[in-house]
Amino acid sequence: MMEKSRCTQQLAFNLLFGLWFTCCLAQTTPSNTATPAPSPSPSPQSQNERLKVRLAGYPRKHNEGRVELFYKGEWGTICDDDFSISNANVLCRQLGFVSATGWTHSAKYGKGQGKIWLDNVLCNGGEKSIDSCKSRGWGNSDCTHDEDAGVVCKDERIPGFVDSNVIDAFVDENKIEEVRLRPVVAMAKKRLPITEGVVEVKHKDGWAQICDLGWTIKNTRVVCGMLGFPHEKKVNKNFYKRLKKRAAEKVSRPKVNVSAGGRPTSKAKANSKSKQSSPGKRLYLERQKSYFHVHSVACTGTEVHLAACPLEFSKRNATSSCEGGMAAVVSCMPGPQFMQNSGLKKKLKTSSNVRLKGGARLGEGRVEVLKDNEWGTVCDDRWSLQSASVVCRELGFGSAKEALTGARMGQGMGPIYMNEVKCLGQEKSIWNCPFKNITSEDCQHMEDAAVRCSVPYMGLESLIRIVGGRSNYEGRVEVQVGSKWGTVCSTGWTTKEAMVVCRQLGLGYSMHAINETWYWDSSNVTEMIMSGVKCTGNEMSLSQCQHHKTVSCQKSAAKFAAGVICSDTASDLILNAPLVQQTVYIEDRPLHMLYCAAEEDCLSKSAAKANWPYGHRRLLRFSSQIHNIGRADFKPKAGRHSWVWHACHGHYHSMDIFTHYDLLNANGSKVAEGHKASFCLEDTDCQEGVSKRYECANFGDQGITVGCWDLYRHDIDCQWIDITDVKPGNYILQIVINPNHEVAESDFTNNAMKCNCKYDGHRIWLHNCHVGDAFSEEAERRFEKYPGQLNNQVS
Repeated sequence: MMEKSRCTQQLAFNLLFGLWFTCCLAQTTPSNTATPAPSPSPSPQSQNERLKVRLAGYPRKHNEGRVELFYKGEWGTICDDDFSISNANVLCRQLGFVSATGWTHSAKYGKGQGKIWLDNVLCNGGEKSIDSCKSRGWGNSDCTHDEDAGVVCKDERIPGFVDSNVIDAFVDENKIEEVRLRPVVAMAKKRLPITEGVVEVKHKDGWAQICDLGWTIKNTRVVCGMLGFPHEKKVNKNFYKRLKKRAAEKVSRPKVNVSAGGRPTSKAKANSKSKQSSPGKRLYLERQKSYFHVHSVACTGTEVHLAACPLEFSKRNATSSCEGGMAAVVSCMPGPQFMQNSGLKKKLKTSSNVRLKGGARLGEGRVEVLKDNEWGTVCDDRWSLQSASVVCRELGFGSAKEALTGARMGQGMGPIYMNEVKCLGQEKSIWNCPFKNITSEDCQHMEDAAVRCSVPYMGLESLIRIVGGRSNYEGRVEVQVGSKWGTVCSTGWTTKEAMVVCRQLGLGYSMHAINETWYWDSSNVTEMIMSGVKCTGNEMSLSQCQHHKTVSCQKSAAKFAAGVICSDTASDLILNAPLVQQTVYIEDRPLHMLYCAAEEDCLSKSAAKANWPYGHRRLLRFSSQIHNIGRADFKPKAGRHSWVWHACHGHYHSMDIFTHYDLLNANGSKVAEGHKASFCLEDTDCQEGVSKRYECANFGDQGITVGCWDLYRHDIDCQWIDITDVKPGNYILQIVINPNHEVAESDFTNNAMKCNCKYDGHRIWLHNCHVGDAFSEEAERRFEKYPGQLNNQVS
């Protein structure tokens, strides 16, 4: 009877405790209303299937939009009632972005259709899925689509994130997320990148090994690819077996010197310690501690991640041994740009007919292919991870992390060569894959395909830092030389050097190169340890740029230390080359109509000696249409308070020099020139679906919106080159946009345009007009027939 009573008391206690615990959970989020607290939404999917989320609406960028959820076979929206940045953070992470920068209400991206699946959603921000947050329940809402919520995500992807909203990859990330190579030989640990070692997978709070029974070269290919290596090598397994055997023998039969008393001598103890430090001994002892989380791997070789391969995991209560085998070891071959051996670098060459453009970081960009000596883009129809991986590997990177669609790395110009590319994943080049030739009706540049490739870990970001700024993306540059940290002299510090810093830190592009950093926190300023830095802009780290062997800086005070402001996105200006060729002509313009032009230095120097207002100047005229194909608006560096008013033309100049117009002779020297201050930067017109933002009238904002262009017609002042003194002959017309790199762009190689020019003294012809990087190197050499512009002086 007493036993029964105790059981009854225990049951009552359990029930009360359960009710109390449930109540506490329900009250974790306080409510100001009298309505019952929302409860976690019941999961719409099975435990093995993740909730599908997508961004929709128009107009929008790829990282923003109306939130839509897939439930019961139907897409629906979320109401903006009680919506918060915490909700947005959860949704952005589900979509593969690192975090949210904001959220929108009242159907900013347009009204959705169908169901409103969730309402009064309350997340704390740490949930893995929006269906783990509290809400009124699926389909329970009193909202209309006028209240559809949207999110704005930070344009930075979660490393290794694979999601069907971006690419078609069947990967269960809960199985394997991180993979690394642990080098066995001590010397290899000091060299980066690590190209050979034991394969380890992240498991719980540590690392576990993979049993190599049945391990194939296809498995090695997948591991190497996801670690940033394009090729795999065969491992010398006998070497590792000998180490294992030798270590086992030493452990089983230790040689010990004993004293007369039967105790080990101090010499024996020393020998024992030294033996433990040998590679074989260390390998064996580490293997003794190994836990074999994965017992079988069966990759086909085309997977982009080990988690996409068929895997057999160790059972929960089974022993974690690998009878008859050992820990899987792989050896990888890095691409040329990551090689330490300069001899091998020359032998291994990457593809010369495929390239990446417009990417903020190493190994990412818009895919461009070379055909008939001219570069063009790839349409994103059926663009897949397998096709993207073929591109990545032929360029010296690993497999693709993401296959991006919708011109995520900016729009290209010129031809579109490929559509519906269907690589299997083993091809040596994208040109070996089946694809369709297309017409202009099939695809537009809004559908340009892009990639993000896996790149090997080089540890470069640990050798540099930015400090003192107001956020993670700006600050004073400090570098590590040996064991010492210090600042960099700002003398000669330009956008090119700043670009290298931002790339090295993984922070995208440089928006500004800062020469004076006095307005940032200077409480912990270090001494100056680097000066004379000069970069081409393509280096992977600042240490690869030219710099003084010993520090020499005229302005060595802390306030003159170099700084940067970085950004995930940047503009990219490009000239419409065919339009220049189509609109060119010669005009003999009377001097009395050129007073304003003379005031703004738009005529050659000999005009000053002319008999004003009599006579004329011979002008080479043409139209310039400048497109912004980047991912951020192009804005003048100077604020409107410093713009200069020009009364003669009645407008403000926001940049001193916006373009250079030059006529070059056969050896690359200028024979005539014209320069164009930015009369006013504005959106003359835009592609379909993009709205104008900038207009010069009434002291308006100046700039060029992404997807828009600024047109300088052939008949406006200074839209010419004064060729009055030029003799008949063959020349090259060269136009350079943003020549001083005053404003940051994602790509400066396409800022110049060149045309072959023939002038007979009366008429002029232009042909082969093209943007600077539109042709192959061979075609460019044939075009120029000289080594390039040798100086900036008129001969």
